[in-house]
This record gives sequence, structure tokens and C-alpha cells, in this order.
Amino acid sequence: MTVPPIQNAVGPSRRTLLTAGLGVTTAAAVGLSATPARAGAAAITGTKIRNVTGPAETGAYASPWTDLGIPVRCPNGTTLFVCGDTFDGEGVGGPDWRAPVALRASGTTDLNRLVINGSVGGSHAVGLVPEPHTGGTTAIPSDVFTIGNTMYMHLLRGVLYQTHHSDFWRSTNNGETWEYLCQWPGDQYGGQYQQKTYAVADDGYCYVLSTVFNRDIASDLLLHRVRHDQVGNPAAYQPWGWANGVWAWGNYPTSISARRKWGEICFRAMGGKYAFTWLNMDVLSMRAQVFPLPTSNLTIIPEQTMIVPTTPGNETGNAVASPYGGFIYPGSTFANFHIAVSQWYDNQNYRVMQYRINGLAG
Repeated sequence: MTVPPIQNAVGPSRRTLLTAGLGVTTAAAVGLSATPARAGAAAITGTKIRNVTGPAETGAYASPWTDLGIPVRCPNGTTLFVCGDTFDGEGVGGPDWRAPVALRASGTTDLNRLVINGSVGGSHAVGLVPEPHTGGTTAIPSDVFTIGNTMYMHLLRGVLYQTHHSDFWRSTNNGETWEYLCQWPGDQYGGQYQQKTYAVADDGYCYVLSTVFNRDIASDLLLHRVRHDQVGNPAAYQPWGWANGVWAWGNYPTSISARRKWGEICFRAMGGKYAFTWLNMDVLSMRAQVFPLPTSNLTIIPEQTMIVPTTPGNETGNAVASPYGGFIYPGSTFANFHIAVSQWYDNQNYRVMQYRINGLAG
């Protein structure tokens, strides 16, 4: 399926900017008003902890301008932030376009003190996989996670929002080098198997949620499971679906949530439950659901709004100008819940930030 590029309501599409070498526009339009999610959602507050990336924070690694920053705990106890389109120079669209890159925080796992002090590549963060950006193609991480002593990374490949395929990589040296494992076609399940996120459960399975990777395209939310030792084998992924009057593994996949326009998604097993966070496009907000089983009926689980939009210069609490991302920090609990929030609204405001979310009902 050929997916058209998203058009930002306040400017050109991210695809246009990337192809022109001018930068990226992963942010949703600013100025949209937020409304409550589903009735019964808890009151949420948020606190910005820090800028994770920026000239002062990550300029020393030739990565002053980057986004996403998916946090993952490495086998050696360090935390890796895997980022998307990354530039050096004076602003977004500067020289040395790389994707993905990995920035490292070492020395502590205390979420309140976790700051980047290195990168894969040292003083020049390197692209983790080959990506020449020919014709505007890129390699956007949708998830990175660890099972035992091995790390895994899922990438979306092609021109942004026109995913040709997604591919899967592993690292056995704490993210320093990556080995290709497999790929999935971009049109599988009508494109609804492009963007994937993995909850690593203690029952021997990973539970995988997927959507179309395009915020302008309404998508189902599909669920698969795969054994830990088979994550690199596409044939081992079992869909969850409704057929012949029952839900069962192995049925053709059926959406487990209402069809909608999804931004970034993040799925994690934590605290004996499952946490799912996403960028919601209508109305713009960052939301979470917490539920007991990966097969829970998400149509009846309250949606809790974590981040609401505002305009530049008016940010306070959990109100963020042009928010996206929302990836859960490893080590989070429901009482101490941290997420990586990205932001882009001009060529010198493109970064990853850390927010603590208070009041999330777990």
C-alpha cells in the first residue's frame, strides 16, 4: 500500500522537508485543543525533568538535533536512547544526517539522575545500520528492547510515511553493533503491521502491537505474540483475532481497539500488568491505558491523558508544544512513571525531553 505523506497543519510535510534536506516535522500541529479521553480517566499531572537532547546535552556527540530517544536498558546496566533523524550543525536539516543513532547514559539507573554521557560512536554518534537516505529514505526506530543478554531493534524503512518494509536487528554487545535478522513487507495486513512495539512478558512471550505508520491514515491496532527465542522469525508470530464466535491465537488478526489515527506507540509489561502509551491524533494528546492481560478488551479500558498540547512559550506542567513519541523509561513504575517526549516546531526546537507523569492509575 502506498501511503501519502502527512501534511502538517502549520507547514510542509516531514517527507518534503527530509527530501529537501531541510529537516524533519514529526511533530503534530500546534494549537489544537485537548479534551478529556474516555469518561472515568484519572486526573493526570506531569513534570518536565530535563531536556535529554539538544546542543548543550548531546552536541558533544555530533547530535544536537534529534528525536524519539526510545530508552532501553542494556544488559550491562547502561541506558541507551535510540533516536531517529539526527543532524549536526546549527539546526534541523544541518549536515551529517544519520538515522538511527544511539546515545548512552551510564553510571546510574536512577530515573531522576539519568543523563546522556556517551554515544555509540564516541564523540560522533554513528548511524547504527546502513542507510544512505537515497531519495529521502530513512530508518526510523519504532521500538528497542532487551531479552536476556540480547537487544533488539525494529526499524521502519523507506520514505517517511511511505514504509516500504520494516526490518529487525539484534545486538549482543550492548548496542555497539547490530546484526540484521529479518524484515516484513510494508503492505502486510493492509499496512497495519508497519509500526511495531514489543512487551516482553515473563511467560516466555513477547506481545506485539502494530499500526500503520502514518498519522493521516486511520488504522486498526493489531496484536501478535512470539516466543522470546523466535522474535527474529516472522513465521513464528501468531495473530490474535476473532473467528467462528471466539477470540483465539492463530485467527486472522482483528483490531483490539477502536480504529483511529495513531502516532507513536509503546507497549510494556510492568508491575504485573501491561502499559500502552501512544500519541493520539484526534484530539491531539499523549495517552495511556493500563490493563491486566495483553488480550484485554481495550475498547472498555479507560484512556488516561498524560500530555496535552500547547503553543511555544506556554509550556507548563504536562502541556507541551508539538509533542510526539511518549516512550516509557525502563525502570518506571506506575507510581514513578517516566516517558521520553519529543518536540519539533522549528529548526532549533527539535529534541527529546523527559517527563514524569503523576497520577497514572495502574
